[in-house]
Parts: sequence; C-alpha cells; structure tokens
Amino acid sequence: MNRRDFAKKATLSTFATLIGAEIVFGSRLMEGYSPLALQNPDPFKMFNKHKDMIVLNDKPWNMEAQAHLLDDKITPNSCMFIRNNGLVPKDNDANKWTLTFDGESVINKKTYSLADLKTKFQQHTYQITLECGGNGRSEFNPPAKGNQWTVGAVHCASWTGVRLRDVLKDVGIKKSAVYIGYHATDLHLSMDPNKEPISRGCPIWKALEDEALLAFKMNGDDIPLIHGYPLRLIIGGWPASVSGKWVNRISVRNKIHDGPKMTGDAYRVPCEPVAPGEKVKDEDMCIIESMPVKSIITYPKSGAILKEGKALNIRGHAWAGDLGVAKMEYSIDFGATWKSCHIEKPSNRFAWQHFKASVNLPKKGYYEIWARATDSKGTSQPMLLPGWNPKGYLNNACHRIAVKIN
Repeated sequence: MNRRDFAKKATLSTFATLIGAEIVFGSRLMEGYSPLALQNPDPFKMFNKHKDMIVLNDKPWNMEAQAHLLDDKITPNSCMFIRNNGLVPKDNDANKWTLTFDGESVINKKTYSLADLKTKFQQHTYQITLECGGNGRSEFNPPAKGNQWTVGAVHCASWTGVRLRDVLKDVGIKKSAVYIGYHATDLHLSMDPNKEPISRGCPIWKALEDEALLAFKMNGDDIPLIHGYPLRLIIGGWPASVSGKWVNRISVRNKIHDGPKMTGDAYRVPCEPVAPGEKVKDEDMCIIESMPVKSIITYPKSGAILKEGKALNIRGHAWAGDLGVAKMEYSIDFGATWKSCHIEKPSNRFAWQHFKASVNLPKKGYYEIWARATDSKGTSQPMLLPGWNPKGYLNNACHRIAVKIN
C-alpha cells in the first residue's frame, strides 16, 4: 500500500467511526470529499453526547453540559464538554502513532510508539477535573469575546496513562529546562498545515507532578476521538487547554513556551485589577495557572417545583485548582446567611469533591439555593462576578439554582 492509499484508508476509518457505520463503497470516494452525513452532522450522535448538551460552535466544535448533567461522581463521555481550537484530526491510527520529545532542553531527542509507552512505563489512573478557562464567560459585562460558556465547561473523568515525568526521565532533560510545550495533529481552521491551532504547556515542575499523565484511556476505555484519541496530555488543576489532545510531540523548552494560544491575551488575565472594558497591554497580562475555587449544584435541576413540608436534598461538586476544598456552604437567603454542607475528600489530588446537604425551606414561594466553596488557603468563591478581564476567564461566582415550593 502506498502512502496515498494508506492516508485514504485511515481517513475512511475515521469517517466510519464518526458516522457509526461502515461506508460500503468508501473506496470509490473522490479525494477531498466528505460524506453527506458529515456535512451537516448531528453532534449528539457523532460524539455520543446527551441530548441536553448545548452546542456553542461547530467550527471548531464546542459543546457544554448543563449543571444537572454533571451529577455523576465520574463524568461519563455523554456529558463531557468539548473545547476545540482547530479541526478534529482524521488520520489517528493508534498502531502508527508516535510521540516525539525535542526542544532546547532535552538531552536526547527521542520518539516512542504508543506500544512503547504502554509497555515500558508503569500505568496509573487518576480522576482529574478539567475546566475550560472561559467557563462562565457568558456572565461577564461588558461581554467578552469567545464561546459563551455558562457553567458546563467542566468535567471529572478517570484517566489512565503513564506519568509524563517517567518518560521525561527516560528522555533526559537538562538543568536549563523551564517549560514543556505540546504539539498535536489537529488542523488549523484555515487548513494551512504550517499553522498550529493551539500549542500550550506548563512549567517543568508542573509537568513532573505524579498526576501529569500521557493518557490513552478515559473511564476505562480508549479515549474517544473528540477527546484526544489516541493520546492526550492530562495536567490537573490548570486550564483544560494545558491538557492537549491528539499529542504527537512535546518540546522541553529553556524558556516559557511561546506556541499559539500562549501569547497576547490568550489564557491570560490582567496582572493587576482593571476597570470593566479597559484595554490591557499584552505585557500587563499574566498566564493563567491554578484555577480558582469553584462549585456546582448538580441536583436538583434549576427550576425544580417541590411540595411544601419536605426537606430538599441538594448535591454537587467542588474543586480548587492546585488546592483542596476545605469547606462547602449553601445559602437560601441570597447570601445573607450560610449553612454547612457535608463534603467528601477527593479520590485523589485534582479530583473534584462531592458535597450534599438537607435544606429546609420555611414556606411556599420562590427560593434560590446558592453554593459557596472555600479552598485550603481560606479563599472563598465570590457571591457575584469576580474582577472583569478582556477574555472573560476565571468566573468562579457562586452557582445558583432556582426552586419553587407549592
């Protein structure tokens, strides 16, 4: 089989995976043609997503959950948000996949097959919370450009892979190592093969944490294509954009990585507070690192109508970037007073923590249940929007649901 035939076969395989059926006469497809089923695709079927997921964009694909869809302790694929910057790669043959380590601060440039990673290094499994840096962007005023996420660009799945640090040790890194940057096979929206849609990274100390994984399984199965099959970087506690999908190269840098979406105002916030709507110079913007403390009520669904005289049982999750959640509270009087929730310890570092409470509502009428988490350093969620920033990042205001008692 020549290279061109191999590429066509790999593309057909991806088309069939997305459609969910064999393309019977696929060998006769004209080069460059996409099947009709993919020209006006149904993302719910194509990505196996719950019917209540919300599509924010289709070029590239971006979908979010609603709060009630995130009730599971481990988020299933059907309710996991999708955040893409480019086009989903088509030729993802796991048997041919390689991961190359290069950069100014590697001792030996080295390439591994997927089989090498699975057999040469010990495998580990962690539950890791991943949240888009722009989750909650829709609440900012003045409005910020970008996907108008509400509360559903977060999930906590179980990821299996090998520790990035074990592979870096095998490669060998110099004392000059400062940062890692990932590179992947997704295509730029312009279709220009010389442009990367995104290439982000993290400091070397973050890459050497136990939970930093090169993952090939999600919730016990191969990672779905839309979430990074066959290989994804998982970095907990920081914006999900650091956890690159479809990774095929990692550069060990002697400086802060400067790939696409690492400069300008991308995934950066003003180093000092600014007035809403104020323009900020690039040099006055700081890279987002640890995500802020946050929580979400996943039961009941906002808008619930309940009978008078019964306690309302609420539950949800809380997380705090690199930190843990020390305290969880709820309010039924718009934040005037707060009562404690029971909160569980995380299954491992970077997993979200589950909370619950039994809420007594005194009489018939309309109520709002507000949730507030406090991290291990004593920082609590703000009741309203935090400081404005140009790209609408890091909204960790208290989550609120509406309830009516009849």
